[in-house]
Amino acid sequence: MASVPFHYVELRTFCYATEDENRVTDALAHFLPERDDDPRDPPELERVETEGFNGDRILVLSTRLERAEEMRHVLGTLAGADDVDRVLDELDERVDDNCSLFLSLDKQAAFRGRVALGEGVTLRAKVEAYPAKRETAVENAREALSDLVESA
Repeated sequence: MASVPFHYVELRTFCYATEDENRVTDALAHFLPERDDDPRDPPELERVETEGFNGDRILVLSTRLERAEEMRHVLGTLAGADDVDRVLDELDERVDDNCSLFLSLDKQAAFRGRVALGEGVTLRAKVEAYPAKRETAVENAREALSDLVESA
């Protein structure tokens, strides 16, 4: 896949007071490429601390990837998911009218080095579509993900 038909990919997860922050960071980092200058340092994670309903600490970890090679890495990681065929089948429901693709990924599986649909890590990818129509975005996302699945 020479070009990546996405404007950006955003990943976000929450670290609750009962969770180990390093483990949650590792789960999110599973989807991220390593940096060339320091392979142990993935793209920068934004950390925002907030408070839950009962006053407990919640840390929101997120990143936005805009470079083609970084987006290609994330999408290539998704292409290795056991249920990637389900994602392809459900693209009509997963792309909204603003041409954004949404996936919810299993945080525990990511920590263990696997990719699976589930809960814990939210992925939002803005699909390039000219004209900016949902149907065009669905087809562009389908083509890009299918290409990655075939090359995996």
